[in-house]
Amino acid sequence: MKRIFTLCVALCTFITGFSQTDTTKAPESDTIRIGGMIIIRKPGSKDREVVRDKEYKMKNRRGDKPSNLSTNWWIVDIGFANYNDESNYTAATLNGFVAPGIGKEEMKLKTGRSRNVNVWFFMQKLNVAKHIVNLKYGLGIELNNYHFDEGTIMFAKNPTFISQGVTEYKKVKLAADYLTVPIMLNFDFTPKRRKGFGISAGISAGYLYSARYKTKDGNDVNKIKDDFNLERFKLSYIGELSLGPVRLYGSYAMKNMWEKGLDMTPYNFGFRLSNW
Repeated sequence: MKRIFTLCVALCTFITGFSQTDTTKAPESDTIRIGGMIIIRKPGSKDREVVRDKEYKMKNRRGDKPSNLSTNWWIVDIGFANYNDESNYTAATLNGFVAPGIGKEEMKLKTGRSRNVNVWFFMQKLNVAKHIVNLKYGLGIELNNYHFDEGTIMFAKNPTFISQGVTEYKKVKLAADYLTVPIMLNFDFTPKRRKGFGISAGISAGYLYSARYKTKDGNDVNKIKDDFNLERFKLSYIGELSLGPVRLYGSYAMKNMWEKGLDMTPYNFGFRLSNW
């Protein structure tokens, strides 16, 4: 009986000591690491504390080092088209290119309606010096719609002859479309920002692949396709200005847009929808 009593006392002492040890031991906290952050859940709490790792670095928008060659697909320009008219209409009349009575006023364009839309299939930017000086080039099409303010202007082909008709149309325009290759020297003053500040300047070479004269009066639409003695090749000075998210473009042809008859130098300007 004494032995049994002694065994029971020893057993109770062991259980009491184990229980005290178990209740006083602090449970380990849960720790989760995600990238540069450490999430810690404190013992006995459902709240979590977020701690940033000392080695975590905030990256810039375009990465620590911009690529030496970057490509931008499907850039769109939306702007206005016009020309500087220095034609000698007396000589053009004598040459049989325009009818008597046709002059600068008759060939004047509607500024708000004469539009230029360019679609660039791609543009590439090649690093030249520390990503500040770059070479930009691409390939695309230029679409120019010259809307005449005078609704009686008429174009005839074979040979080209510009005259005034009796009917005054609601819309009279000459369209000239070019397949164009631009090349520019770009200065990017904020190379580590996607929408930064910079300027570009260069030249473009275009080939006239389509031209047409179009009149519209209500539902009655008339269209004549011809080159109308427009120059096949178009060389232009071009420029681009980047002001953060806003990009502007402009172009001014190096020479007359006509092979003969008139002397008009076309130019375009507007907004560019581009990633850089």
